Amino acid sequence: MNLFFKKILANKYHSPSQKIRVLTEGWVGKEAYCPNCGQVDIGKYDNNKPVADFYCKNCREDFELKSKKDAVGSKIVDGAYRTMIERLQESNNPNFFFLSYDLKNFEVQSFLVIPKHFFIPEIIEKRKPLALTARRAGWVGCNILLQSIPQTGKIFFVKNKIVIPKSNVMLEWKKTLFLREEKEMSAKGWLLDIMRSIEKLRKHEFVLEDVYAFEKELGKLHPDNKHIKDKIRQQLQVLRDKGYLDFIGKGKYQLV
Repeated sequence: MNLFFKKILANKYHSPSQKIRVLTEGWVGKEAYCPNCGQVDIGKYDNNKPVADFYCKNCREDFELKSKKDAVGSKIVDGAYRTMIERLQESNNPNFFFLSYDLKNFEVQSFLVIPKHFFIPEIIEKRKPLALTARRAGWVGCNILLQSIPQTGKIFFVKNKIVIPKSNVMLEWKKTLFLREEKEMSAKGWLLDIMRSIEKLRKHEFVLEDVYAFEKELGKLHPDNKHIKDKIRQQLQVLRDKGYLDFIGKGKYQLV
């Protein structure tokens, strides 16, 4: 995987934003592959396609590209808040490619995909409406809160200019496909919150009491639920049944 942009692609453009769009899209079209099936020939939609930027010619997974100078950071600026929330409920909601680049060297720093099943309303931040003096007065945009997504949902092709083996990328992708089976957003939100809590433990093996330590935190996220410990046990069982965790006896679990 060549991490450098093909600068000649942007020669006929004058706007900095247009140049970087052409360079980043050109890089993805040439170097990226589908994390679902491994297809190396990623197709590009026409620029007026409202839902996505790229698609896999083999398995038809859709991908939207977001690019940012330097580090990806904790949040990514996206489009209209209302449109994003509506898209989360639809089956054609795309997966997201996130690309950070070093403009000095015209080089990719990091490139990752976040599968669409990790997108729930809670990770979408509503921005303030544009001022009355703005051209689109009152328009409300949104941010994607990357820090609210479990690490297992951030699948790197390139991390800090180091290329990750393709087999690792595809294995990480398949690990969480079970989340697509859950159509109800609130139920999926619970699973993601438990997955994030487990990650905070920084342990390969843990016991039930370790996860109970997040009872107050989870209670704030789900104030209508008065039986947090019961819900924790239930979600751990779901993750076990889906092959994300192994139950190894006496209240002990391990990550698969």
